[in-house]
Amino acid sequence: MSEHKLFLATAHFKIFLIALSLAIPLAVLYFLYPLSFDKTFNGRAYYMFFIWLVVLEFALDWDKYKSETSKMDVKRVVAFGLALVLPTVYVVASNFFGLNAAIRELTRLSGIISPSLADYVDRLNFTPLATEFLVFAVLFAVIILCAYRLKGLKDFLLPIALLGVVGSMSMINLLSPSFLPFQIIVPTTARLSADVLNLMGYITYLMPSRDFMPALFVSDPASMLSWQARIAWPCAGVESLMLYTIIMLLFLKKSDIPRLHKVIYFAVGAAVTYFINILRIVTLFIIGLNGGEVWVFHDYYGQFYSAIWIMTYPLIIIGSQVLWSKYKGTIMNFITKD
Repeated sequence: MSEHKLFLATAHFKIFLIALSLAIPLAVLYFLYPLSFDKTFNGRAYYMFFIWLVVLEFALDWDKYKSETSKMDVKRVVAFGLALVLPTVYVVASNFFGLNAAIRELTRLSGIISPSLADYVDRLNFTPLATEFLVFAVLFAVIILCAYRLKGLKDFLLPIALLGVVGSMSMINLLSPSFLPFQIIVPTTARLSADVLNLMGYITYLMPSRDFMPALFVSDPASMLSWQARIAWPCAGVESLMLYTIIMLLFLKKSDIPRLHKVIYFAVGAAVTYFINILRIVTLFIIGLNGGEVWVFHDYYGQFYSAIWIMTYPLIIIGSQVLWSKYKGTIMNFITKD
């Protein structure tokens, strides 16, 4: 085998090992908690988007990574090998050797979650999951750093940021459900959701509160049915806007799109992200009015509204740039034609 082929095989094998280091712990988690992979809110569905971003990154830069020829000395090989097994070690330690229980106990003893909360026990039980996202973000960054050094770490900032943002938002929600800096936008979101419901023929009444967590009352004049719920910041689109901001800033920073176009793309995408979340709230209230499975939609499917949009918007931008470069001359000629 020639030297070039040897390096080529090594590059492919490195990618295979990285994929395996992710597949094994996620497979274990799926075997233990299959339903959690259907949930975005306090669930593990975002791991699917994380894998999608990793695959997308390798696909976009495949020519670079398949021919990556940097030599690894013994120390780097050992560090890379240890980094590869750490996600699996963490999952095994968490779920079979009491690490999750230790995280819950440490959280309880620290008192950072108020015992006065009605769902105190549930919040306590979800702290290991939020911690898991943060740990996986760090461990994946270490794997990429050992495999491809800093240049690789820059390439994979999107999937790392996804895990970090999801973990951080989950942790903030668990520790402070009425976190004021995030809660401030909730009244506006609730008001716009009520306006959309009014346009659809429903009657709404918005009851404000001092903690910026308003209650929205909705009734249907035709069926005389009504339903109400309080709106907190996780429901108001803060998580999706934070996720959108991180992913888009990293994506646009890596692209060679003109600065003005970047500003336009970001602003349009942010507006769409916010409006999609309003539609999610509207859908939630309609389901509640009709006696549907509100919490199934809230915990499982509702978050996919914005998540799918955020994941596909970069592809839309790439496609629009390709079409623009291909048909720019034709379009400009049509515009300037007398």
